[in-house]
Amino acid sequence: MIASVRGTLMAIAADHAVIETGGIGWMIYAPRQVLAALGAIGSEARLFTYLLVREDSLTLYGFESVEQRQLFETLLGVTGVGPQAALNLLSSGTTDELRLAIATGDVARLARAPRIGKKLAERLVLELKGKLDIKGLPAAPGVSPAVAAANADLSEMLVSLGFSSAEAATAIAALPPDAPLDLEERLRLALRYFGAQ
Repeated sequence: MIASVRGTLMAIAADHAVIETGGIGWMIYAPRQVLAALGAIGSEARLFTYLLVREDSLTLYGFESVEQRQLFETLLGVTGVGPQAALNLLSSGTTDELRLAIATGDVARLARAPRIGKKLAERLVLELKGKLDIKGLPAAPGVSPAVAAANADLSEMLVSLGFSSAEAATAIAALPPDAPLDLEERLRLALRYFGAQ
């Protein structure tokens, strides 16, 4: 596998860059914010890369960090998520924001990425929930890490009770701001929300 590429930045397009190293120009597809941060044409650039091998093509994808590359690989493991969908998700925010959105079941946030509909966003949450480490992540704006962790646990519990990820996210969003962190109490409030619908 080609783990990284460092060389002279030759070109930048909307979805890829060309980095020349050792006389070879590598076309590397990357998230928008990664491309925007590469610098000026002619400057030195470095990307951590992932080589996707298919019957009819070899395609390089580039990332700003090993963590971002690992998240790309994790996203590719989800049914229905191809490399373009994974890049769209990574282009929609930081790695931490994306991991937190998946871990907390924020289907609406995920579905805002280009070409990621509600169904695919729900599948991402369903297949990756509990598989992403969110310890130490900054919380969503206005949400403390403790509340984010409690919401992630509550969402997992609601899904295990038969609610969809979207329904769980809606119930969690309806919780009062002063709801206690105790999981049983949060579950009681979420079930009360469904009872009122």
